[in-house]
Amino acid sequence: MPAIFEFHSGSPLPLGASVASDGVNFAIFSRNATAVTIVIYETAEDDMPIIKHELDPKENQTGDIWHCFINGARAGQWYGYFIDGDYDPKSGKRFNVNKLLLDPYAKAVKIKEPLNLEEMFAYDKTSKLEDLSFSKLRSDRTAPRACIIKHTPEQIIRHRRRKLKDHIIYEMHVRGFTVNPNSGVADPGTFKGIIDKIPYLQELGVTAVELLPIHAYDDKSVLRYAPDGTPLTNYWGYDPIAFSALHETYCANKAPHGAIEEFKAMVNEFHKADIEVIIDVVFNHTGEGNEFGPTVSFKGIDNPMYYMLDNGRHYKNYTGCGNTMNCSHSVIREMIVDSLVYWVVEMGVDGFRFDLASVFSRDADGNLIQNAPLVEKIAENPVLRDVIIIAESWDAAGAYQLGSFGGYRWAEWNGAFRDDIRSFIKADIGSLKSVIERITGSPSMFLTSSKFPANSINFITCHDGFTLNDLVSYQEKHNLENGEENKDGYNDNRSWNCGIEGETSDPKILKLRKKQMKNSLALLMVSLGVPMITAGDEFCRTQLGNNNAYCQDNEMSWLDWSLLEKNKDLFRFVKNMIVFRKQNSSLRRRHFYYVPEEIDMDKFRDLVWFNEKGEEPDWQPDLYHIGFLIKGWTPIEGSIEKGNQDIFIILNSHWDPHTYILPKIKGKRWYFVCDTDKDSPNDMVEFGKSSLLSNQNDYTAQERSVVILISKTDSKFGRRGS
Repeated sequence: MPAIFEFHSGSPLPLGASVASDGVNFAIFSRNATAVTIVIYETAEDDMPIIKHELDPKENQTGDIWHCFINGARAGQWYGYFIDGDYDPKSGKRFNVNKLLLDPYAKAVKIKEPLNLEEMFAYDKTSKLEDLSFSKLRSDRTAPRACIIKHTPEQIIRHRRRKLKDHIIYEMHVRGFTVNPNSGVADPGTFKGIIDKIPYLQELGVTAVELLPIHAYDDKSVLRYAPDGTPLTNYWGYDPIAFSALHETYCANKAPHGAIEEFKAMVNEFHKADIEVIIDVVFNHTGEGNEFGPTVSFKGIDNPMYYMLDNGRHYKNYTGCGNTMNCSHSVIREMIVDSLVYWVVEMGVDGFRFDLASVFSRDADGNLIQNAPLVEKIAENPVLRDVIIIAESWDAAGAYQLGSFGGYRWAEWNGAFRDDIRSFIKADIGSLKSVIERITGSPSMFLTSSKFPANSINFITCHDGFTLNDLVSYQEKHNLENGEENKDGYNDNRSWNCGIEGETSDPKILKLRKKQMKNSLALLMVSLGVPMITAGDEFCRTQLGNNNAYCQDNEMSWLDWSLLEKNKDLFRFVKNMIVFRKQNSSLRRRHFYYVPEEIDMDKFRDLVWFNEKGEEPDWQPDLYHIGFLIKGWTPIEGSIEKGNQDIFIILNSHWDPHTYILPKIKGKRWYFVCDTDKDSPNDMVEFGKSSLLSNQNDYTAQERSVVILISKTDSKFGRRGS
């Protein structure tokens, strides 16, 4: 028997589709629309809707919100909107009533066909008038649809979140992490597949995973081919079409409710393992592109409200992706914060990394402003107060706010750390002074902005750029497979191939490369700030020199788990370096290294720099090595912030060995922890197994190496490890 539906005025809040016991309330924002029609389908594949209801402005509009309650509608059905209004691209209005539109608050989305099909465009693609023309083609058979979702009462397992300073973050691509057949998981390339690898991440010692974008996007939006004719894909997913919906491909369970429960199950398993979940969110632009892009949602709902426009017809492009969300508008700010709250409350995530977050600091005209409303709104939202918020504090149009983005709540990806550590590792002249700034938490950037070391997210590699293995194996990028004639990707990689470009079997080159990777990871782990490593770097993952693999959904981007056994020595090194960091709070201090002016400097300095003779360095530009002592305690505002053992570190990026006189500390002797010049397992001790140095006077750091020693008092010998 056909369902009987009744239509009522409904409520303007909350926005989106809200399920009640007897029906569903729908609400959508559009200031400039003249007519709104809601359509409901029984399934995602149906061509004909079971409901097509035009809203009455007198009954179904409150301010700028169009709304309707439909008795008989239920969770599991699919819906969309047809919205009418002026089609006048010169003024920014691009309404086309022939286009089925996604709800910006959609919680599950089905992308039926690629978004580049002709009927997905609001203009006639065959017309010489280009986007000034009007398309009469209907898109309802091919356009994405949203599913009506009602969350089950299943409880998210919540736990006491760590302080940010105590985290070790692991950036990973959901599909790429397990899709390789040699990953050994039952459901490769999915959230469910990741669950099978949680024990591995526990063994490695990371405390948080940072997932590349998981929002719904069109993975067929890249309209190029590799040189061999293979179609390229949108692999990274930085082109969202719905901010609160999962990307279907990442779900083993393709049913919308099942996919959501699968994601929740993954989050719960991570929480059981005491690992937090951060997701990479993209609110700065959408997959609708510029004036020549498709009309999927925001363009057809109210283009001038959602996007920053340049004289009406064109789009301001501060993102390098064709359009820029109008984050200065209050309605868009509310939508973004509502999405964040949803991911925390309903889906259980613990934090966010915001792509190109400097866009949040631009007003409607594109000018950078202080105390941007959205930046403050995210930081001060009461639901989000204890979640991690990390900014990529720049955009594609020159804004660079590193160290000064938002207030103390905002952590930031530290691109300067990446660049300066790379320069030092390969022994660029003059790089030592910069690397000292990074090791000490980048105080010239963060301390001057009243921030803390933990506001700096330190990394040497990320998804965007060379892998760690490629950083020491390639002098130049090799991006021909991207179909852009090797013109895409960064040119300033600060990489060094150690003498041979690319893969080699030369044992001397391979040993040097492995040592350089260990040097990089050791510096990452002993620096103030929060370390982030990229999935696979712990066992020498390679992209064959491609530093922009955004379109490579293949073995180039997938983790090759056979490398774990092949390079288990590097994995062991990383695992033990993580343990060392966790066991020494001096490396995870809340405050910057501090030198009180009113007391004895030599007695109370908590970090001291040394040359080979045990004296103050001369800081010449051609200096390639340094020693420094980190005291196991630190004076903070007249009190003592307790730590662990004293740590002495020698950094030598020089091509010659250098012997350092060891600092004399009354009542203590030096123990060995790490020497990256040594072969595994002698390069890094396991916790509790540090060995007393037979020579307590000096230590020779071999060429291009990092040495770490700890001091212990006589009374604790044999009882307290590294």
